Amino acid sequence: MAVLKALRQTPSALQRNPILFAPVFVILLFQIPQLVLQAINPLVASVVSMVISLVFIFIMPFFQAGIVGMADEALDGQTSLESFVREGKSNYVSILVVSLVLVAVNFALGFVAFFVAIFGGFAAYSDTGGVGIGVLVIIGLIVALVVLAYLLVLFFVQFYSQAIVIDDLGAVGGLKHSVSVVRHHLVSTLGYSVLVGILGGIAGGVFAIGSLLTSPQSPSTLPLPQVSLAGAVGVSLLVLVFGALFGGFFGVYSVAFYRTINPGATDGT
Repeated sequence: MAVLKALRQTPSALQRNPILFAPVFVILLFQIPQLVLQAINPLVASVVSMVISLVFIFIMPFFQAGIVGMADEALDGQTSLESFVREGKSNYVSILVVSLVLVAVNFALGFVAFFVAIFGGFAAYSDTGGVGIGVLVIIGLIVALVVLAYLLVLFFVQFYSQAIVIDDLGAVGGLKHSVSVVRHHLVSTLGYSVLVGILGGIAGGVFAIGSLLTSPQSPSTLPLPQVSLAGAVGVSLLVLVFGALFGGFFGVYSVAFYRTINPGATDGT
């Protein structure tokens, strides 16, 4: 099974190439100021978070391409940061284009869901102040369909970066190839997505706990221990290390799985 085969290949590739954790570590370093600032000034932390999110839109394609390239090499033997830079440069534009398209799709679907909920909410109340149950059901169905459409888009195009880097395709070709590969391996990809979703949920929980520990606590919030500035730095570093380990594992595992289900990849079957 592709999911298990890729899972077996990942640890040995990481053991041979611990350098794979370095790019992920650098990405997560950007999160340290935000976590530390939460313990000092949550408002400033929110502004910094917004700025970092905008910057990430333009720098993540480079890291994404570089990590995929390194992981592809690591599964066959050795890799290096030179490969990271080379693949990042050569595939940056293609992955950036797809990333911007996905951001636009995300925004458009979110925009539709938001206004359907808002205007539908007003329409749900009749002149007598009663709630139209039928209208609420229709609103719920529309929002659910929008969410489902978004998840389906992500499901089918999730391997675009692997297709662009490993199969040397452009932005459009990468999207098409990802859809084709997933379409021919629906069950395996569903299993992979469920496993990644579970692992991602665990990682997200760790980050959430770290964020809560570094945020000022009020009497109405959860009874979490207060941490000093030094404690916030320590918690942030622990989250950073965990995130680097998870990110490195996921980077290699996603490539290993793609190579297993993709007939054109180096290790395809």
